[in-house]
Amino acid sequence: MGYPSRAVRGWRRRKGWTLLVWVVVVSLALADGRRVRQPRCPHGCTCTKDNALCESVRSVPHTFPSDVVSLSFVKSGFNEITGGSFAHTPTLHLLLFTANSFDLIDEDAFQGLPHLEYLFIENNKIAEISQYAFRGLKALTLPKDVFKGMDALTKVDLRGNNLICDCKLKWLVEWMHHTNATLDQIYCSGPPIHQGKKINDLLPHSFDCIAAEFATYQSLKFESISVDAFTLGNEQYVVFAQPFAGTCSFLEWDHVEMTFRTYDTIESTSTVVCKPMLIENHLFVIVAQLFGGSHIYKHDTSASKFIKIQDIDILKIRKPNDIETFMIDGESFFVIADSSKAGSTTVYKWNGNGFYSHQSLHPWYRDTDVEYLEISNKPHLILSSSSQRPVVYQWNRSQKKFDRRTDIPDMEDVFSIKHFRVQGDLFICLTRFIGDSKVMRWDGAMFKEVQTFPSRGSMVFQPVSTGNWQYAILGSDYSLTQVYQWDTKRGQFVPSQELNIQAPRGFSLVSIDGRVFLLASSFKGKTQIYEHLMIDLSN
Repeated sequence: MGYPSRAVRGWRRRKGWTLLVWVVVVSLALADGRRVRQPRCPHGCTCTKDNALCESVRSVPHTFPSDVVSLSFVKSGFNEITGGSFAHTPTLHLLLFTANSFDLIDEDAFQGLPHLEYLFIENNKIAEISQYAFRGLKALTLPKDVFKGMDALTKVDLRGNNLICDCKLKWLVEWMHHTNATLDQIYCSGPPIHQGKKINDLLPHSFDCIAAEFATYQSLKFESISVDAFTLGNEQYVVFAQPFAGTCSFLEWDHVEMTFRTYDTIESTSTVVCKPMLIENHLFVIVAQLFGGSHIYKHDTSASKFIKIQDIDILKIRKPNDIETFMIDGESFFVIADSSKAGSTTVYKWNGNGFYSHQSLHPWYRDTDVEYLEISNKPHLILSSSSQRPVVYQWNRSQKKFDRRTDIPDMEDVFSIKHFRVQGDLFICLTRFIGDSKVMRWDGAMFKEVQTFPSRGSMVFQPVSTGNWQYAILGSDYSLTQVYQWDTKRGQFVPSQELNIQAPRGFSLVSIDGRVFLLASSFKGKTQIYEHLMIDLSN
């Protein structure tokens, strides 16, 4: 048998390729015939990747692209939302109706929407909501004021829904107490405080929805080691001690720019405390320095500057660490805690012309902090020391001096103590650099522990209060600053928020123009200012 010619073999090869091409084409055509076509965006609607907006449509469309999860109707002309209207869009998470003309929401109107979380019904003409209109909605969050403007509404039935009676639902309780519509009995599925209660029995004041936080407001381009606020005339001022720059920096509030700006400075050396003190409307500032002695300045209003009026005995005050100012029986005092081995914590008294040494306390004990407070209506001082437990002194009115009363047991290595009061009870915050810082309460005879806080690297545990808000701010050189808020029911502090402050050393609150600011000194970074803001969780 002979072999076919090259032309015949070529034709057969071409014929084979032709047949193969036809097979591929036919296969693709068949596959295309079996492919499910994606629904197009309905007439009168605009569709994007996962959103659809329908405006002025006469009925609810029954076809939408399968990836639509948000659907809105605006100024539409249909008269009612009938049962099963959205069964064809089971993937919806959000459904919104705004300024439409429908007056009825029928039974099972939203049946078949297992994933619907948000249903907004705003500025429509609803006159009737059927008993089972919302049946089948398991993940729905009712938005605030969903029934606003529905004055003709006579009945609302929310039975079968898992309602979390928290601040997000406070609006519904408020609406129930002002509407003429009837609401069938429904029960709260949470939170624990309201679980199992009838929502009809709740009152608006059953919800505690006002929270607060400190929000970053202004950052100052200098380090500081202490901060104090004071009033002069009708204005509020703050003063920071800057150890590296060697100054006391005074800031005032700019009522136009709404920021703190430089007001004045006192030049000094290795400044650790700049303590303002007002006596008969005269401003004095005690400037404590590690080197070169400490001094007292007076603000000359006529010259609008600070003038040094007095030096402080360098033999008594060698290494100042803290200053407290106070008044007893109409007389003005201040006390300087000395942390040197050879110095002595000393009380100074104003005599009408200057300050003189009134009493030496606790010599050679390296005191790091001094706190003035009243215990049982009697003046006291508490000295913190690096060499022994905190010591409590009580004012002797007959001798007009402080007598040592007691110490605080089992509290070695306390760096500082600050006090606060809650509903008449006296508490103190004790700061420890190593170990746990503590809150203690005066029980009428001694201070007893209430709460402990892990506080490695802490040099300040400062209580501050504004209005009904009581805080304790625990700084650290190694971690974020912890803000705690007093929980009246528990009688303890609970965590509130964290602030990013490098090596904080002091905090102070100041109220200006109806606003409250927290001033935070930073030993290794920028000094920070925060604003105390109220947050309504029901909104």
